[in-house]
Amino acid sequence: MFENTKTVILLTVLTLLFMGIGYFVGSLFGLGSLGALLALLMAAATNFTSYFFSDKIVLKMYGAKLVSEEEAPVLHSIVSDLARNAGIPKPKVAIVNSATPNAFATGRNPNNAVVAVTTGILNLLDRDELEGVLGHELTHVKSRDILISSVAATIASAIVWIANFSQFFAFFGDGDDAGGIIGLILMSILAPIAATIVQLAISRSREFKADEGGARISGKPWALAKALRKLEMGVNARPMDANPSTAHMFIVNPFGGRGRTLAKLFSTHPPMNERIKRLEEM
Repeated sequence: MFENTKTVILLTVLTLLFMGIGYFVGSLFGLGSLGALLALLMAAATNFTSYFFSDKIVLKMYGAKLVSEEEAPVLHSIVSDLARNAGIPKPKVAIVNSATPNAFATGRNPNNAVVAVTTGILNLLDRDELEGVLGHELTHVKSRDILISSVAATIASAIVWIANFSQFFAFFGDGDDAGGIIGLILMSILAPIAATIVQLAISRSREFKADEGGARISGKPWALAKALRKLEMGVNARPMDANPSTAHMFIVNPFGGRGRTLAKLFSTHPPMNERIKRLEEM
């Protein structure tokens, strides 16, 4: 309950931040509050697209191929059993041809969900470990985390886009309002950072919940902990050529990040040792 309340608050902060930027930029063009309204309409339009088409966009982005029960009987069997345990409809199953071991779920609700795994993860994990990973993904589906994170990512991306536009205006504007230009430059720098921090707060908290849910659905917290260790090593050895805007969707950060302090600070996932520790305590 606390996590859901926190997520609503963080999404509200993102939306208000977006509208505030729109108002500030609009005031420089003499639009006043109309800028905030335009920002709100832009957020609504981008979220509409994200809601209905994010699953197709992500699957196409990574070349994920939907597979039948005949093509992947073991994978379908695991997903079917776990979906029954979770009390949700069985999602579609897809495979991504990538040596990087990873998995993700997409879809706006349990009735339109797809779980995807890479060929790398199929070659790396045993059945128990794979059950833990897929249980994690089905928890995201059941909790509708995919929709929440997609909305957060969409608003954050829109904030970054407006900030980039603001920088262009600041450097190529007429320079009549020096104070406004300075404020615009500061806003264009600080707003994307604030948006990123809020987005990460949403993503990280939901990863912990998905780990716990995956452990309960599969009944094998030890197997998920073991899988996460393997996946961290596998991704560090073979980082994925992924789109940063979708990094939060994967069970582990697709870019790895070993030895990258700044990358870990702005990672879409919580520290792996903390995730494993919580699972082991279960």
